[in-house]
Amino acid sequence: MENQEQNGKKQIALNIINSKSKHKGFGAGSIDLNSVSPVIIDRGEAKIEIGAMHAKSKVERGIKFSTNREDVPNGRQVWIVWVAVDRTAEGQHYGGMTACEMWIDEEAKRGWKILADHVNKLDAALKRKIILDGLGDVEKKALKDLLISKNEEWWNDSPEEFKQALATE
Repeated sequence: MENQEQNGKKQIALNIINSKSKHKGFGAGSIDLNSVSPVIIDRGEAKIEIGAMHAKSKVERGIKFSTNREDVPNGRQVWIVWVAVDRTAEGQHYGGMTACEMWIDEEAKRGWKILADHVNKLDAALKRKIILDGLGDVEKKALKDLLISKNEEWWNDSPEEFKQALATE
């Protein structure tokens, strides 16, 4: 989950340039995406899948997406969860997470998702919000298990609200 600078290269961030910002060199006026990771939850299994950052996760490759849910009648539900890590003077911990739904029919090579929802949820995770609407107990358990296995210390240091969002019955 932690993105390190490799070989002394500058870290890449998404540049946001508007009338208020005066772009002055590398990374000026940018949103740092190095503190967020995409997790794919498919068939009850959660995996960190960096390709999902650009809609190129394993389940998304080769799929033609539609914004019309009826175009994918035989699809299965797949989730992308954006997980943000907070870095404070005390250390690091999980800070925000948001879940985005999509439906995939690999046989028909068709899928459904609302890209604007994925972008807005990524933004919400970066703002340390917790939005897991629609995520079931199986998916929550898979996500919780993944986060604990990746870094139990971060999990232990995470806010109670974060941990409670992944509580199952």
